[in-house]
Amino acid sequence: MPASKALVQTVDILSPIGNDPYTFGQIAAANALSDVYAMGGEPWCAMNIAFFPTGAKAEAEGLTLDVLAEILRGGADKVHEAGAVLAGGHTVEDPEPKYGLSVSGIIDPHHIAANRGLCPGDRLILTKPLGTGILSTVVKAEWDGWEEAEKEFCAWATRLNKGGGRVIRELELQAATDITGFGLGGHAMEMARASCMTVRLEAERIPLMNRVLDYAGDGLVPGGSLANKRFCACGSEIADSVPELLRSVIFDAQTSGGLLLAVPEEKLDLALALLKEEQEQAWLVGEVLPERLDGIVLEIR
Repeated sequence: MPASKALVQTVDILSPIGNDPYTFGQIAAANALSDVYAMGGEPWCAMNIAFFPTGAKAEAEGLTLDVLAEILRGGADKVHEAGAVLAGGHTVEDPEPKYGLSVSGIIDPHHIAANRGLCPGDRLILTKPLGTGILSTVVKAEWDGWEEAEKEFCAWATRLNKGGGRVIRELELQAATDITGFGLGGHAMEMARASCMTVRLEAERIPLMNRVLDYAGDGLVPGGSLANKRFCACGSEIADSVPELLRSVIFDAQTSGGLLLAVPEEKLDLALALLKEEQEQAWLVGEVLPERLDGIVLEIR
């Protein structure tokens, strides 16, 4: 390991999402690697963690070793894209396939982004649109248009958060997180509480994947997303002008979502320029306010 650097480690495992095993492997790997990027680190090496069934019943259901090989190939390709080395792994016989990575990364110990560290005036940049939870439910239900829904969320979920990690490192950002199971609203609230600040999200600026609101209107909001909204209700204040369906999407549980970057105003233009240079998307979705005394840590306007 280079001198003056520190080691960061993380592990994440997913149940299958989508229908293509190679793409699932990519998504699971991107999801695991994201934790390192969210701290401002660079992935160094990774190890596979795979659960897979064996026997005649599994083969009858199409779960052959060729499927496992495709999952592992997808993960390996994403690790290579991240510039890291795949160093083996471990498999477990299990009735339900699952896959993920244990990732080691290197980081400057003096400049680690964390959930805490928000400051009043920080602007919030989101690097991927919302909707993987809802669109993956569409695919499971084989709802009208599910093939396009699968293409949409896979295109985003397989993208590495490498560019956002570079912004954290080069601008020495203090606060960032990746948007995963708690949704944008839940993770923003987590950052606000840890920092003793209030986060304001501008609902009309939040990017959404194609047709997400339509599918939410059809009732295809997963249970985890609804639970996020209920859990966060006591600490959030949502304007009457924010439609109910959009509220559900703001708390939609994401898989391999984007980064939420807290950027001081004086560094905002440079952050946007770096993301553009990395061919990453960037949406200004809110700002950080001083702590409110009434217990509200998340405002959605």
